Amino acid sequence: MTIEFSSLLNGIKDQGAINAADVLALRKIVWPDGAINQVEAELLFELNGADAEPSQEWIDFFVPAITEYLINQQAPKGYISEDNAAWLMRHIDHDGRLESEIELELLVRTLEKATGAPASLQAYAIRQIENAVMTGKGPTRCGGELKPGCVTDAEVKILRRVLYAAASEGAISITREEADMLFRLKDATLDAENSPQWKTLFVQLVGNHVMAHNDYKMLDRAEAARLENFMNDNKPGIGGFFSRMKSSDIGGAFKDVFGGDIFGDGAQAKNHVAAVEEARAIDTDEQKWLRERIEADQTTDLLEKALLEFIAEETGRAGI
Repeated sequence: MTIEFSSLLNGIKDQGAINAADVLALRKIVWPDGAINQVEAELLFELNGADAEPSQEWIDFFVPAITEYLINQQAPKGYISEDNAAWLMRHIDHDGRLESEIELELLVRTLEKATGAPASLQAYAIRQIENAVMTGKGPTRCGGELKPGCVTDAEVKILRRVLYAAASEGAISITREEADMLFRLKDATLDAENSPQWKTLFVQLVGNHVMAHNDYKMLDRAEAARLENFMNDNKPGIGGFFSRMKSSDIGGAFKDVFGGDIFGDGAQAKNHVAAVEEARAIDTDEQKWLRERIEADQTTDLLEKALLEFIAEETGRAGI
């Protein structure tokens, strides 16, 4: 494979582009069995780093191939290990930031496809978007003019994808760290020619943080691995499955996912409607946090007013 790849790499460097025919050849060399190992992944990154114009065919091959390596080549499938997260950041980082749209798409797609990812990778993704907005340098501009302190349509789209990615810490809700970042972006871009979508996104995401109900709790990687091993147990006796699960400490993971009644414990499930209504009511800690953010500059700007109006409408009360 190395000889074939070297020949292909030299040809791509000579022509200065990665075309559809090159991608087809790569699929036969690197990904014939639908699996990617570390050696193959390293070779693909070497090719991506070559001074060659990428085609859409290359992007459509490279991103899924590396994503497959990161999330499905180690047990438990779907969970990115600390080592794989560090490997990815090492390969896409250029002095603390990304330089190409391919690298950004790979980072975002990985978080979207993964069931779980280390906090370090999630924080890195958020930092890339914030840096791009603050400095005007980064891969989200789609070839347009760089404008520091401006939230573009592309960045709104990427923000939405990253913050709602399956492997993000809050999954379907916005965490305190993410909400703090949104306020920093808002403060830094108040007088800029931002995307018309930015105000709506800011209000929705921060409103989500203070009001959304989220009973989702992701299993950590170690617990998921134990559960996967248990499910792959080939011992006979399907009838004794739940009794074995109940006696196993892995049973706790099942209860987290499916609820306590799966084992007939008779535990009462929380009233979902009541839980949602409780979450919508902003508690003392959330009120304190929100007041501190809004009063930080001794004024209430247009986005903050829109946020307060949204909260008042959703909760049926004025003020915080």
